[in-house]
Amino acid sequence: MTGASDGVGLEIVRLLADAGAAVIMPVRNRAKGEAAIERIRQAVSDARIVLLNLDLARLDSVDTLTASLREDTAIDICVLNAGVVLLGDRRRHVTADGFELHFQTNFLGHAALIRGILPLLERSQARVVVQTSIAAARARMAWDDLDGARRYRPYRAYASSKLALGLYGLELARRAGGVTVNLSHPGVVPNTAIAAPVRALLPHDLVDWAVRRVGNAPSTAAQTAFDAATSAAGPPVMFAPSGPFGLWGPAVSRTPFRRLLDADEAGRVWSETDRLLS
Repeated sequence: MTGASDGVGLEIVRLLADAGAAVIMPVRNRAKGEAAIERIRQAVSDARIVLLNLDLARLDSVDTLTASLREDTAIDICVLNAGVVLLGDRRRHVTADGFELHFQTNFLGHAALIRGILPLLERSQARVVVQTSIAAARARMAWDDLDGARRYRPYRAYASSKLALGLYGLELARRAGGVTVNLSHPGVVPNTAIAAPVRALLPHDLVDWAVRRVGNAPSTAAQTAFDAATSAAGPPVMFAPSGPFGLWGPAVSRTPFRRLLDADEAGRVWSETDRLLS
C-alpha cells in the first residue's frame, strides 16, 4: 500500500486493518509513517502493519524494497495510492533518475514496483488497486514529450501521469496471469496535504467553503479504493464517488473513463515502460 502516511492513504490502511488485513506500508518518511501507525491503532488497536522504506522518486529505492521481500511473501492486495501534485509550482522538478517528478512518482515508480513484485502477485492471484484521478478523464498521453521536457504544465503533468498509471494497470490485467486490476479515484478531497498547493492559490473564504461543502473527507474518499480492493465486481471497473461528475459522495462502481479503455494506448504505455526501465 503506497502513499499511506497521511490523507486518503492513511484512511485506506485504517479500513484494510479494520477488515483484518495485515498491511505492508512502504513510506518515504519513516517519522510520518510511525505517526500514521499510531493514529491507525487508536481506531484499530490490533492493526497489523509493517513499515518499510520506499521513495518512488528513486528507482534504486524501489529496487531495494522489492529485493527485500521474501519469495514466500504473500501479497493478496496491492494498492497503488501514492501521488504528488504540484499545481502551484510552475517549475519542472526532475528526479535523481532524470524524470519529471509527477511522471516518476505517480506512474513510473509504481510501474517499477509492480515489475519487481509481479511474481508474488501472480502466485497469490492478487488484486491490484490503481488509484487514478478524475483529472485522467480528459488527459492525453503526449508521446513526443512524455515527461514535459519541452512543454511543461503542472496540471497536465499530473493528469497525464495518472492516465498513464491507469492504462498501465489495465494492461497489467491483460498480461499478468491471474492478477485482477480494479481502478479507483477519490474525487475531490479538499482537506488533504496533497490539495494544499491548490488551496494556496485561492481566497481563504473560498477554501473554507469548499472544505465544508465540496468534495469528500479523507475517510469517505478512502472508501473507493477499499471497495476496489474488496468488491466482487468484475473488471474492468472503477470505484468512484457517486455525486455529480464523480466529484464527491459515497463510493459506487462506474465504467472507467473512456481514455482508460483504449487498449492501443495501454499497450503503448506498457512498451514505453519497458524501454524506460530497461
